[in-house]
Amino acid sequence: MKHKIASVVSSLIAVLLLTAHSSQAQQPTKTPHIGVIHLGGVLGTVADGLRAGLKELGLEDGKQIVLDVRDLKGDAKGAESVVQKFERDQVKLIFTNTAPVTTAAMKATKNLPIVFAVGTDPVAQGFIQSFARPAGRLTGVQYLARDLTGKRLELLKEFLPKLRQIVTFYDPSNQTSMEGAKLGREEAQRFNLKFAEQHVSLPAELSAALAAIKPRQYDAYLYIADAMVVSQAQLIIDSALAKKLPTMFHDQALVARGALASYGQSYFEIGRRSAKYVQKVLAGTAPAELRVETVEDVELAFNLKTAKELGITIPPNVLTRAAKVVR
Repeated sequence: MKHKIASVVSSLIAVLLLTAHSSQAQQPTKTPHIGVIHLGGVLGTVADGLRAGLKELGLEDGKQIVLDVRDLKGDAKGAESVVQKFERDQVKLIFTNTAPVTTAAMKATKNLPIVFAVGTDPVAQGFIQSFARPAGRLTGVQYLARDLTGKRLELLKEFLPKLRQIVTFYDPSNQTSMEGAKLGREEAQRFNLKFAEQHVSLPAELSAALAAIKPRQYDAYLYIADAMVVSQAQLIIDSALAKKLPTMFHDQALVARGALASYGQSYFEIGRRSAKYVQKVLAGTAPAELRVETVEDVELAFNLKTAKELGITIPPNVLTRAAKVVR
């Protein structure tokens, strides 16, 4: 009798253990969350590119991963509190765009891996030790921002032969912007052009500066690499169109939104290329082991609808060099 009771008890324990094990096995694993921060406007397309690139790698947002995307609306100072919340929420890593946002993320966290996309030298910024061996918890993609300033001005002069005065806006506390302005200034001197530099540190200051421009005061606007300014690119485009001011930007997405021309790289493509870094870090590779890539592809684009509205004819020899033309 005692043997039968013991046998029944043993069977019950085995069933309970098996049930518990089966229940645990059926518990879903937590979907990895990735914190994404950008400054807004066209910079938001880098998050779109990241999402598309991750999907290509088999990591679809809302299924295998969750992208927690935060738009700072032009104010990089807000990055610190966002990053700290990401850390409290235990995201697996943070993806940042632009040097100011990356700097804030690096300073506000201690252990979180960071994948960046920046338009400046990540070694000079202190993000990594070298391109080949980052040697820390940051890695990612570098794109060309400051270095294309002179070429943009050269192209502007080529399709606007009567160009005499150029206006630009940038934050003087941004080292990358200061270096870009220097390149623009030197190129303007080479072509004997007046180069009006207006200093703005906040979106409100940029808005006021745009409102103060008089029609025909300048012959064109030239973009100088500046994270805050580009986050407000649509404001510049709309204001410039209202005042018949041609605009030269850096991302063809802005040409689709009404800018006259662009020469540079695509934030969407930069985000897409960044996806492989996110995927590898999620898979367990340390950022220190992931070589930083420089994206060097550049494209020229024109919006002929805008050109017509401004009364401008793009010379055929220039137009044929464009990778994209909005008609």
